[in-house]
Amino acid sequence: MAKAPNAARRSESSRRAILTATQELCGENGYRRVTVEAIAARAGVSKKTIYRWWPSKGAVVLEILDEAASITADPPDTGDLAADLHTQLTEVIGLLAPSHTSPAAGLIAEALQDPDLGRELRERVIEPRIAKFRERLRRAQQQGQLSPDADLDVALDLLYGPLYHRLAFHLGMPDPDYLDTLIAHALRSLTPPDSTN
Repeated sequence: MAKAPNAARRSESSRRAILTATQELCGENGYRRVTVEAIAARAGVSKKTIYRWWPSKGAVVLEILDEAASITADPPDTGDLAADLHTQLTEVIGLLAPSHTSPAAGLIAEALQDPDLGRELRERVIEPRIAKFRERLRRAQQQGQLSPDADLDVALDLLYGPLYHRLAFHLGMPDPDYLDTLIAHALRSLTPPDSTN
């Protein structure tokens, strides 16, 4: 006798198909041009299935971004703060570029106009990663790599602010050499003075 289909497996398969279709369509056409109808057609599901799990296209992309960010949620800690920051910021650049097809860049733009989506983005993706970033910098303070009184909120703005500035004004993401320079300048302002001087 044939077994009844596993509804949970079918649902997870549809969910994954929707996420994959959304990511592919964003990569091909850019976030702005992607519609729920196109996602449904690519995933082989109905619009009703999508709306059962997510209230909007932005919410689907938020889940993709949350999953992608969760893979690298903990900042690296090799003992070399500059190298670790380079690795971490390079991962962020990978999520944001190229800006015209990046699901993350499209989601950020939409979240500026949609307060509910903005709140979800902040609470699910941004704030947990900021907390991990602060933990990494606190360890650097304990190891004497950063000044004990370095303001970690200012450190966040010094390191991440240039990426979002460049994103907002279509200036292009920093290349590896420029990123090294940016990190060096930021760390110089946060590093304890050399006691041998």
